Amino acid sequence: MNSNILESEQTTHSQQINATSTYKLQDSQYPAKKSKQIAAVALFSGGLDSMISMQLLHEQGIKVYALNFNIGFGSNKDKSEYFHNAAKQVGAELIQIDIAKQFFDNILFKPQFGYGRFFNPCIDCHANMFSHAFSKMLELNADFAISGEVLGQRPKSQRRDALDQVRSLIRKIGENPKYDSILSRDGNDITKPRTLDELMLRPMSAKLLPESFPEKMGWVNREHLLGVSGRGRQTQFDLLKKYGWKYHEKPGGGCLLTDTSVTLKIKDMMTHREVVFEDIALFKNGRYMVLDNGAKLVIARNEEENKKLDITHSKMDKIIPEAIGPLALLDKNATDSEKILAGRIVLSYCKTDPNQNYKVTIGDEYFKLSPYPREETSKFLFLK
Repeated sequence: MNSNILESEQTTHSQQINATSTYKLQDSQYPAKKSKQIAAVALFSGGLDSMISMQLLHEQGIKVYALNFNIGFGSNKDKSEYFHNAAKQVGAELIQIDIAKQFFDNILFKPQFGYGRFFNPCIDCHANMFSHAFSKMLELNADFAISGEVLGQRPKSQRRDALDQVRSLIRKIGENPKYDSILSRDGNDITKPRTLDELMLRPMSAKLLPESFPEKMGWVNREHLLGVSGRGRQTQFDLLKKYGWKYHEKPGGGCLLTDTSVTLKIKDMMTHREVVFEDIALFKNGRYMVLDNGAKLVIARNEEENKKLDITHSKMDKIIPEAIGPLALLDKNATDSEKILAGRIVLSYCKTDPNQNYKVTIGDEYFKLSPYPREETSKFLFLK
């Protein structure tokens, strides 16, 4: 995108948009919105597309709440400070929402629209986030919901039919009576949409998609939205340069369900036993090992992972060595020989003398064990 064009567009924005305006259509069949600042809830991943989407609304005087959802498979690093700074850059108010347990219980293993290349149920995940966003919209007395999705950017979740599938799921969710107050199900009140999905807006590709209810009502000026499609990123990079944002993330890589190692660990655990919520920590942290009879052993690699694996787990016992070293988790159903082997392997990662025995606690059992030869432990690693 030419920088002169960008500057011209920015001037046009400033001339036409009042930063605290409410939107009223001059020549429309739709009556004006009640006199209050229009507000939107936004699915905010921290990425550039969602930031641009929020910026486009902010420039139109719309109050934006940036909803950042934790599904349990994000980065291991605490990115709260980044999310706050990134949202602040685009004039949005950050709200962080933990839906990890609900996502695990209801979505991860039974997605209606299946998985992508890995263990990523993207279509169902996006619909689930929109569902939570609409609930938050009611709570905040906001008017509609947006996401930063780009038509055709991702082969599984952002095809036109995939976006329509998300819409169909939201339409079904909208049948819940809690949405009665914001919908006109019989169509008699034209100031309200008939179905909940009509309140979904995707600013990045809006000009390539059917006009949404917020656009029809004049809450959002469609002319100041975008018509981006495909995997190219030039438009986004041009806008990044225009706005000069300090805080932004590179595209992709945000969800560990698209990570090969996490996917393989989940599938391996599924062949061994029921996967439980606490297993998420095992998939994201530590050396993941498989012992002689199939028992899983996960050993922390550093102090940070020690803390993240120091959990109460319904299917795993903690291994706590007498020596200075890592914490580990072992399947409760491990055989006696596997327990001894696991204890010895853990000792090999501790500050130990190979010729001495050390006390090792495994669950409520105690063992006196010598370290396993360190150079031989790699054969138990699940991913070599």
